[in-house]
Amino acid sequence: MSRIKGVFAALKGRRAALIPFIAGGDPALSATVPLMHALVRAGADLIEVGMPFSDPMADGPAIQMAHQRALAAGATTRAVLDQVAAFRRDDDRTPVILMGYVNPVETMGYEAFAFACRSAGVDGVILVDMPPEEAAEWRDHAGRAGVDTIFLLSPTTPAERLVAIGAASTGFLYYVALKGVTGASHLNVADVAARLAVVRASSALPVGVGFGIRDARSAAEVGRFADAVIVGSAIVERMAAKNAVAELLADVEAFVRDLRAALPERTSRASS
Repeated sequence: MSRIKGVFAALKGRRAALIPFIAGGDPALSATVPLMHALVRAGADLIEVGMPFSDPMADGPAIQMAHQRALAAGATTRAVLDQVAAFRRDDDRTPVILMGYVNPVETMGYEAFAFACRSAGVDGVILVDMPPEEAAEWRDHAGRAGVDTIFLLSPTTPAERLVAIGAASTGFLYYVALKGVTGASHLNVADVAARLAVVRASSALPVGVGFGIRDARSAAEVGRFADAVIVGSAIVERMAAKNAVAELLADVEAFVRDLRAALPERTSRASS
């Protein structure tokens, strides 16, 4: 059983998984592994690490700036893979998901990237700008490498496309709770809950919800019905406000600990 599948199986009927996001290499490559361990200490069930890219079009200002800081610090796709490998020396349990854009992966080559992910200990990949219709080659290499391919769903994804995306995905589905980029606000929890019922009718995969979850309160609300709560911009914004790495680590760990504590326990999956 893959690490991703194992985590969702262990948490099924208990609570939502917590998936915090950081941009690999932000604010420095040397901070990435300590940040990943801090997230685990705080209660992260899976970790999402952004691969730095110069044109992260699906991301809002906070994560765009994180990409720029990472690139300025010398982060590359291979450097982020090296950081995951370093994290794996002390943690072979926590699933790690890379999130990024197709261009750097195409530059490396799908097969080379897939097997570099396996070697580093990456469990899943989200390529934001790769639709499933264009993903056959990547999915083939990823499947042979044992790396999950996680696709995004949006509030406007039509029913027939939900089925196609579910069939092309492994690991879990990432539901984008808002129309817009990361970091947007105005999350309507009731609308998200209703939409997830439709998504679940199209696929048996767990569904993680991201975009718009900014604090413990919104994490708790979404955690009542989602299989995973994904938090990115709120963490990245806190990181950008700190100058010293030690201060940054302590602040992020405390914030993620609060998110984890807010996730409600469930008596059964039927309550989700």
